[in-house]
Amino acid sequence: MGSRSARRRVAGLEVNAPTPALLHAREYEGGEIRFVIRGEPASKSNSRELVTKRWRDEEDRPRSRPMFIKSDKARQYERTALLQIPAVARVELLGPVRVTMRIFYASERPDLDESVILDVLQSRYVTVHRNGRDVRECVRRGIYANDRQVYEKHITKAFDRLYPRAEIVVEPLTPEQAALAFETTPGAV
Repeated sequence: MGSRSARRRVAGLEVNAPTPALLHAREYEGGEIRFVIRGEPASKSNSRELVTKRWRDEEDRPRSRPMFIKSDKARQYERTALLQIPAVARVELLGPVRVTMRIFYASERPDLDESVILDVLQSRYVTVHRNGRDVRECVRRGIYANDRQVYEKHITKAFDRLYPRAEIVVEPLTPEQAALAFETTPGAV
């Protein structure tokens, strides 16, 4: 599958850039995607911040609601991790995948939490209003479209005080491997 050039608007800017072809996991022939992200990931679950989102409705009345967001450390890790994902790895697999990670922490204190890394690996979309309707538009290709595609994951915690990092391997699953993920063990509830 080749790529084609398309004129499109991304985040309010009109760009003329190649549009990479989307690959179903079964069509990706590159085998595994392997790379390293330097830095220690923040735990997403233990470091949420409560903020108040404020906006005005259609009648210009002020509205607000509380919501939880990722911590500053988690957002900073996302920004630096995004820069470290190789461009050739951003193939946006569309089928089921297996993710294997060895996460090296600088100390034994942090909990093992791969959720921020899984978020970083997925494509990012925004909703834009076009021709009278809302349309989702991809603003950043990821290794896979959504982390719901991860059918199998192997996560290992390790320690390296001088070089904290995450060693990541993403592999597309064959239809047979994906079917095994749905099979239940006899006698299981």
